[in-house]
Amino acid sequence: MFLVYFVPPAAVVLRLFSVHYSRKSVCFLFGLWLGLWPLLFEKINKTTVIFCGERVPAKERILLIANHRTEVDWMYLWDLALRKGCLGYIKYVLKSSLMKLPIFGWGFHILEFIPVERKWECDQSVMRRMLSTYSDRQDPLWLSVFPEGTDYTEQKCRKSQKYAAENGLPVLKNVLLPKTRGFYACLEILRDSLDAVYDVTIAYKNQCPTFLDNLFGVDPSEVHMHIRRIPVKEIPASEHEAADWLMNTFQLKDQLLSNFIANGQFPHQATEDELSTMKCLVNCGVRTAMDQP
Repeated sequence: MFLVYFVPPAAVVLRLFSVHYSRKSVCFLFGLWLGLWPLLFEKINKTTVIFCGERVPAKERILLIANHRTEVDWMYLWDLALRKGCLGYIKYVLKSSLMKLPIFGWGFHILEFIPVERKWECDQSVMRRMLSTYSDRQDPLWLSVFPEGTDYTEQKCRKSQKYAAENGLPVLKNVLLPKTRGFYACLEILRDSLDAVYDVTIAYKNQCPTFLDNLFGVDPSEVHMHIRRIPVKEIPASEHEAADWLMNTFQLKDQLLSNFIANGQFPHQATEDELSTMKCLVNCGVRTAMDQP
């Protein structure tokens, strides 16, 4: 209850004096709350999160792009962010309807997530305005984007494949064609303040979970994340070349997922340590103490 009643007004008041310290305090406090979810997933529900690919440094300013298999992909990015000391600093570009969710919604507003209607003519001004406020290097940042714009289904995949075939684009089996304009806006505005882009590919053993599956430990038994780190200076600066880079990246994702379906795993496993039980307990202790009257 401390977070519900104290954080929003305190953040508003502190922001009048310092945007940096307002963000820092909000991110610390929300990091405590977000840290309960990896505890639930990995320690209570016994979901195994397997990190593959590259081991990335801690506390970088990054743009993270990921495939969108199901409605809860974004929650498992918390498991990676927690291990890198950036849990409270993760932000998302997400559909505007999610900003109205009970409990989560007000948190998304305070954390300055970017709401989109998934129509560029509506979203461009909002995205550019909010992105311009993220450019201060002294504020840690993990900006997470799902370039497909929606979660994957067989029906959406067939529609995406039809569009690709008609327009001379790659026909993908395991991901949808990425939308490039939002990605490029993030890159264009934040390039000088970012260290890298993290290309994350997510897969689930057996079936993709729903939110309730996650909450009650029904599924998944395993979450696999393949991570590739690309220094931002290696990504083309022009919009056309950046769009081609993103399309090539999703072709790589498609192949990775095909290999995962065939082999049951991504290459180069175990790049991150197991989640520390002690860190989880300390986080819960602090969180509980703050909720006491």
